[in-house]
Parts: sequence; structure tokens; C-alpha cells
Amino acid sequence: MQVFVAVVTEESFTAAAERLETDKARVSRIVQRIEEKLGARLLNRSTRRLSVTEVGRDYFERASSILAAAEAAEAAVAQQSQEPTGRLKITATPEFGTTRVDHWVAAYLSTWPKVSVETVYSIRFVDIIHEGIDVAIRIGALQDSDLSARKLGEITYGLYASPDYLKRAAPHRTVEDLKRHDLIMKTSSGRSTWTLVNGQATEKVSQTPRCALDNIIAAKNLTLSGLGIAQLPRFMAEPHVVEGALVKVLPGWASIPMPVHAVFASTRYMDPKVRGFIDLCRDAFRDDGDTDLR
Repeated sequence: MQVFVAVVTEESFTAAAERLETDKARVSRIVQRIEEKLGARLLNRSTRRLSVTEVGRDYFERASSILAAAEAAEAAVAQQSQEPTGRLKITATPEFGTTRVDHWVAAYLSTWPKVSVETVYSIRFVDIIHEGIDVAIRIGALQDSDLSARKLGEITYGLYASPDYLKRAAPHRTVEDLKRHDLIMKTSSGRSTWTLVNGQATEKVSQTPRCALDNIIAAKNLTLSGLGIAQLPRFMAEPHVVEGALVKVLPGWASIPMPVHAVFASTRYMDPKVRGFIDLCRDAFRDDGDTDLR
């Protein structure tokens, strides 16, 4: 079952063999024996691609559930020791992964010597069940699903600019003043809108930015280069404020904080390696002091 699930997940005998640390011929023989035992074709093979038959898809779903139940049984036993062991597979967006999750992984590996970690940083929405993900770090409102989730904290924001830019730019006493500034906004093209809040007050800034970007790290870099005002996560910008490379603009005004959750397969017993990582992430948010866990 593990071999068949790996082949369907990886969509390749070769990739499945690499994942299982075996050879392609052995993987092929095992799948063939399964088909012979069941008396049904599970996969359609060609020189160009591999596809799952309708019967194969049903077998895959059931096999995945059985394997998950087996892992849950092992996790229940592992609970007795409470020490995380094995490989933890994590997914997150590339931006958040490289700026935040990497630090959590480093601390996790330093804390628990019997674990290893595999990260999948991707802009696509990763199916954690079918792709064997233990923990997905998701930003924003969660979709309804049968998955379990723990809130880690919230990403809070601020408006920032470099001292060099502010020396030559127009005054900025109100949100309305932002319309006379060069803005660096995370958008694909055309006009973009910031909805800024300060307590009960709400203001909108809608204009064509000087720099339109689809990456928050690039926005930070251009802000440091003195090209305008950007809205950045506090955890990303505040170290540069301490260094004097950035200045906070219109303190108190920023977009609504974004919740961050750890999402994982819903099981009766949480694997110690999953619990250990989630606990570490929550502690990291709390220690950073930029989150609200209510």
C-alpha cells in the first residue's frame, strides 16, 4: 500500500522509488502484484505519463486512510515517550518559509536530535493528505475542511520607509498624505488598495504604486533602497528599524493582522513530532512579541 500510494502521489515509478529509497524495478513489481491479487488494473501506463484508473483512485483513497490509521496507532505508542522521532514534512509559502519557518526548523532540529525535517515551500495550495505533509503553515482565513488546525499567532504590519526617502519626500501626517508619496505595494499590476485601520478608524489608500510587486521580500528590499513607503510585516521590518535603515511611518496605521495556523491531518492522537513543532512555533510567535493568541 505504501508503494502504491507513493507511485500515485509522485505520479512516477522513478520518483516513488527515490522517495522509498529503493529501485524502480522493485516498485513496478510490487504494483503489478497488487493488481494481480486484486484482479483489477489500478494504473494506466504509457511511455509519456502515468494515470490512475477509477478503481485505482478508490484503492488509493482507502489505502491512504489505512496507512494514516496505522501511523496514528504508532503515534499513540510513541506518545508514551513524548520524544519526537522520525521525519517531519512541512509546507509553507516561499516567502514565509524562508523568512520565518526556516528559523523554527533550525530551533526544532536543535531541540530534538532524533528528528529530521523536509520542507516544501510552494506558492500552490498543497494537498497535505495526498502529498504526505505533516504540518502546513497557512496564513489568512482557513477553508472549511476535515483537517485540524492550531492557531500559532498573527502577522502584524506597519508602514515603513528609509530615512533617505523621507528626507526628500512630502510630509506624511495623515493617511491622506500617502497619496502624494511613492508607494511600494504588493500587487500584480494597475491600481492597488490598502485598507488601513487604527483602533476603530478605517482609511483606504487606492492608487497606482511606484513599484508593483508580487513578493513581500522584494517590497522590503526596495523600501531599504529608498524607493518609497511599503506596508511590511513587523517581524520583517523592525530589525531594520533598530539598525536605523527603516523608519516607521504613521505609527498605529496598518492593515488588519493576518492569522497564522498550523494545519495537519485530523487524528485522535497527535504525533509527538507534530506536537513538538507546533508548540515550538507558538512559543516563537509569543517570544517575538508581535502576536495575539486569543
